[in-house]
Amino acid sequence: MSIVVRDVHAHELDSILELNNAAGPSILPLDAARLRHLHDTAEYFRVAERDGGMVGFLIGFGAGSGHDSSNFRWFESHYPDFFYIDRVVVASRRRGGGVGRAFYADVQSYSEVRHPLLTCEVFLEHDNDPVRLFHGSFGFREVGQHVMPGTDIRASMLVKDLCSYAWVRETYGGALPDEPWLGRPRVPARTTEETKA
Repeated sequence: MSIVVRDVHAHELDSILELNNAAGPSILPLDAARLRHLHDTAEYFRVAERDGGMVGFLIGFGAGSGHDSSNFRWFESHYPDFFYIDRVVVASRRRGGGVGRAFYADVQSYSEVRHPLLTCEVFLEHDNDPVRLFHGSFGFREVGQHVMPGTDIRASMLVKDLCSYAWVRETYGGALPDEPWLGRPRVPARTTEETKA
């Protein structure tokens, strides 16, 4: 059956938390409060469905979002504009079935009209050769390494040039046409501090 990639719904967060924390050592575990924070602040938060069930999710942030990940901040210190994949998780029973490729096609389509680079990291401490090969086959290249504070986990910092961006920027500036296929950034929930202001 086909893979459907769509925006997340808030009532799915418990299932997403379970999926994240069952992913193994290549994904940092989350608690409910952290996942809620990601839900409330992410520009891109989509899930994949196959055969009527959720089989994965991808969370992303654009440059300038103020995302608090040390990996995001590493990219921010090296590049003025980028889109960052914070985490992508595919259920173990669905790995190798095209879900990851569907996510990356979707997030690239979203990003390439808004940013010149797509960025992410892959942990080096674990047996992640299949993950590194997957990213390499998608055109990512390593531009550095970063040790994540408090974890001692070394990450390979990856970027992919989004070749459509320059033409889109030159042609449309910052005002993209109102086309449904372009998608829209999620409107992150306002934080308590912003609501009080």
